[in-house]
Amino acid sequence: MVSKESRVEIRVKKHNRIRNRFSGTAARPRLAVFRSNNHMYAQIIDDVEGKTLVSASTMEKEIKAELDKTNNVEAAAYVGTVIAKRAIEKGIKEVVFDRGGFIYQGKIAALADAAREAGLEF
Repeated sequence: MVSKESRVEIRVKKHNRIRNRFSGTAARPRLAVFRSNNHMYAQIIDDVEGKTLVSASTMEKEIKAELDKTNNVEAAAYVGTVIAKRAIEKGIKEVVFDRGGFIYQGKIAALADAAREAGLEF
């Protein structure tokens, strides 16, 4: 009998293939996105140094206070605007978008579009 691979394993393999194509540098760091069933997380990472420069998630008190739910498209869009504002405050304008193996639709697309509207370029 052929066993079926889990969705998580498939997503991790996709993410590894994506990560082989690009890496975040100091000049153009990587905007990494992760979504769980309950929350959205976004980080801007310098892979050369191995450091997170900016982060935002729906688990933070300030962000959670502004939202009704933490697992919908509106919450993802809000996290996108927050991460973009924090990045611009730190002087980061250009990033490489890493969708984390997730399909580019729904929450992932909403976060990316909101970050673009708030001033990030990718």
